[in-house]
Amino acid sequence: MNKVTNILLNILWFIFAGFWQGITWIAIGCLWCITVLGIPIGLQCFKMAGLAFLPFGKTVDYGGGAPSLLLNILWVIFGGFVLAFEAFFNGLILCATIIGIPFGLQCFKQAKLALMPFGAEVNKPWA
Repeated sequence: MNKVTNILLNILWFIFAGFWQGITWIAIGCLWCITVLGIPIGLQCFKMAGLAFLPFGKTVDYGGGAPSLLLNILWVIFGGFVLAFEAFFNGLILCATIIGIPFGLQCFKQAKLALMPFGAEVNKPWA
């Protein structure tokens, strides 16, 4: 997709699904930032909120090794499952119509990211 198409899709996405998903990421990030040990996790949530707000034109690469695996396990237990469920449920609702399928696929991308945010890198190919 070209840059103009991504911008238009991001605007529609923000209106219909992205705002609420981004706000949820920010809320979870604020909860993590209450403690000193949770600040790095909270900052990761804030970065992922940017993808939740505007996902079109961005890709996610996964990696990170054993430290990321351990953090992802703790993450799923203490907050990631809620975000993944929200994104997956939104994706199912959006995929109920043909027009909503591209938006539903973005929700599924968010759901996977919500389960494995550590070691994940968000890329902007057109930036």
